[in-house]
Amino acid sequence: MRTRPRLTLIASLLCSGLLLAGCSGADEGEPQAAGPDPQATAEGQRLLSSWPLTGEPVRGEASSERDHPVVVAKIDNTSSSAPQEGLDEAELVVEELVEGGTTRLAAFFYRDLPTQVGPVRSMRATDIGIVRPIGASVVTSGAAAPTVARIQQAGIPFYAEGAKGIYRVGDRSAPYNLFADVDAVTPRQPPARPSDYLPFGQASDNPRGEPARTISATFSAARTSTWELVDGTYRLTNGYTAPGQGFPADTVLALTVKVGDAGYLDPAGNPVPETIFEGTGDAVLFHDGRAVRGTWTKDGLGGALRLKAGGQDLVVPPGRTWIELLPESGGSVAFSR
Repeated sequence: MRTRPRLTLIASLLCSGLLLAGCSGADEGEPQAAGPDPQATAEGQRLLSSWPLTGEPVRGEASSERDHPVVVAKIDNTSSSAPQEGLDEAELVVEELVEGGTTRLAAFFYRDLPTQVGPVRSMRATDIGIVRPIGASVVTSGAAAPTVARIQQAGIPFYAEGAKGIYRVGDRSAPYNLFADVDAVTPRQPPARPSDYLPFGQASDNPRGEPARTISATFSAARTSTWELVDGTYRLTNGYTAPGQGFPADTVLALTVKVGDAGYLDPAGNPVPETIFEGTGDAVLFHDGRAVRGTWTKDGLGGALRLKAGGQDLVVPPGRTWIELLPESGGSVAFSR
């Protein structure tokens, strides 16, 4: 782990009780599903039995309640970010389209809060539909003024450069040198468990589907994320983590989404896209070498994700999930045996 240097405070703004900071010049300036039923114990206590981001059973711990919210770190997803850090500790990841046809990652943490995550980059209005369903806080480099206004209007707490635990390292160049100690950034609160982020259930409840050992999830001419099944989990073959530190996805969930215009340009003059993560669209769920085609629905930006296949509920098997938000126009997903 890299030794953390002294914080470099570039810019900060205190607004609505949250510490905000602008992005670097190279960046774009910019309820819920019911949780699992409690499990009664012999002593009469009520203990929650699974983790909200993975659906996995709680083992060796009293419950899945934590004294902090779910935290989402915005991470760069270009070659300039290599090596990304902290993705191997994420419980769930969402990949979203940004300007220039590239993508950015929203990495979710709840069970454990890592101390080295990054490179941390800026938010987009797209993030509202990604984080609101679980009441998450966001760790970010900042955002463009229109995005900040919308994030605040949505009531989403966020922490940017200048906040405790967000720091720059000396062996990378800006803007790819901003990292976060997520444990230090995150505020504490009375222990509670958020609702499940996904409709978890057993793989045996889903249709059998088609063979799928490799996946190609295309966002644009500039980015196609490719996956290969290795020892029972999907591994990203063109990611930017160091060897052995990638995100082993038990499930890859490809969702076709509408993409609009956020209404402003980045510093390079590129229109900033906004994924509309609500409504309905096509879905493909990849798990254990099989692909099941279906549809997704989400009632509003803060609504819970629901999946259907062949007229029945489609569930996400317990484990770590990577969600691809693929644009309806110009995006696609393909797979092979």
